[in-house]
Parts: sequence; C-alpha cells; structure tokens
Amino acid sequence: MSLLLATACLGERERPGPPSLTFTIDDPLVVSSRLDTVAGTVRVDDPDGVDSVWVTLETTLKGESGGFEQVFSSGYRFVVQGFQPPEHIPLTFRARDVAGFVVQRDTYVVVIP
Repeated sequence: MSLLLATACLGERERPGPPSLTFTIDDPLVVSSRLDTVAGTVRVDDPDGVDSVWVTLETTLKGESGGFEQVFSSGYRFVVQGFQPPEHIPLTFRARDVAGFVVQRDTYVVVIP
C-alpha cells in the first residue's frame, strides 16, 4: 500500500514526443530576373537531444547532424534561378530527435518578376 501512495505523489512525467522546430526566412520573395538566394535559420529544441535536421528547397536537400544537443540552431542558404512568377517554391524543414521522433514544417517562397 505504501508503494502505491509513493507512486501517486510523483509528478506527471513528460511524455516523449517530436522536437520543437522553428525557422525564419530572410526574404520570402525570389526575384526571377536574377540569381537569388533563399536563406534563414532553423532552430530545434528537444530534451532528449537532436539527431539531425534537414532543409529542402524544391528538390535540393541540405542536412546537418544535431550532435545530440538539446538545442540546435543553424543557418541555411540556397541559390536559386530559373523559376518564373508566380511560382511557389516549396520549402520543407524536418528534424529528428535521438528517440526517432520526427517533426516537419512545410512552407514556400514566392517568385516575383
């Protein structure tokens, strides 16, 4: 009976889940008339540790090891050209923690003249 009471007094245990992922895009507009870049930062937080982080622009994938750190932050940069207005270029951010949980956020940048 005392074991049951001791267990009941423990606080709620945090459940494992996917990492927290945030990102910035320096400029969500891509100019079609010249060579342009899509750049920004990605940040991932996970109490178990970050395994890896990937950023994909259309079909170009860039990935980095999270080094099993609880907080990972890095810049990304893609050079783009050959898109025409009003195309939307898909941009995907994905992260995996050491427990294997994955989070993904999808957005896009817009091509302008």
